[in-house]
Amino acid sequence: MIFDIDHIWLLLLILPVVSFLYASVGHGGASGYLAFMALFSFAPEVMKPTALLLNIFVSAIAFYYYYKEGFFNRKLFIPFAIASIPMAFIGGMIEVDASLYKKILGVLLIFAILKMLNVFGPTLPSGRKESTKIKDIKLWQGIVVGGIIGFFSGLIGIGGGIILTPIILLLHWGKMKEAAAVSALFIWVNSASGLVGQISSGVLINIESFALVAIAIVGGFFGAYLGSKKMNNQNLRYLLAIVLVIASVKLITL
Repeated sequence: MIFDIDHIWLLLLILPVVSFLYASVGHGGASGYLAFMALFSFAPEVMKPTALLLNIFVSAIAFYYYYKEGFFNRKLFIPFAIASIPMAFIGGMIEVDASLYKKILGVLLIFAILKMLNVFGPTLPSGRKESTKIKDIKLWQGIVVGGIIGFFSGLIGIGGGIILTPIILLLHWGKMKEAAAVSALFIWVNSASGLVGQISSGVLINIESFALVAIAIVGGFFGAYLGSKKMNNQNLRYLLAIVLVIASVKLITL
């Protein structure tokens, strides 16, 4: 039972902060949720469906606000989604050994850390210009990238935005806010597909997870609203990055 875990109240206080930070950049926050669940010694069979469930709600909020501001690029999203949706379903059906699961998650958290540190491109503060050199994505590129990310999204219990956003920015397929909007919907479809895959394989969603959803939504609303406008919360990002480093090291070395 989730609420029987020691110091669960601390997680409940942290949860809306995590959803706030991730939603502000168009993400659902699964990597953050998984990191903290690992620190609080959640069982892997609880971590995956809970993280995906939280992702579905928070990424939907993030997408709504970024779409409303006109940042969504449908032509950029579709090539990724074609392969990611079925591959996330397949990944969600696969049960991973607990030890291997933690190590894979620990490695993938490195992407979240680099993203939080703005290594792949910052949320630009007022007055700074972003590169306008944007390249068109080829269909095969989107299918390959989307398929790979989608599979690991379902396998580990993330939406894939922490991997997709850096790739979009590094390969100049879109600007920061475009990447955020595309990633938000990408996270939603992968999380939904991955969760359906898990349920079809017999995984049950803990009813207490919905209480976590209600708490995460609060932070998600404020984060997505402010992030889709203009917001610089760099200090909080650095703090979260430190926590993710601790979680990543713990997962890899256990």
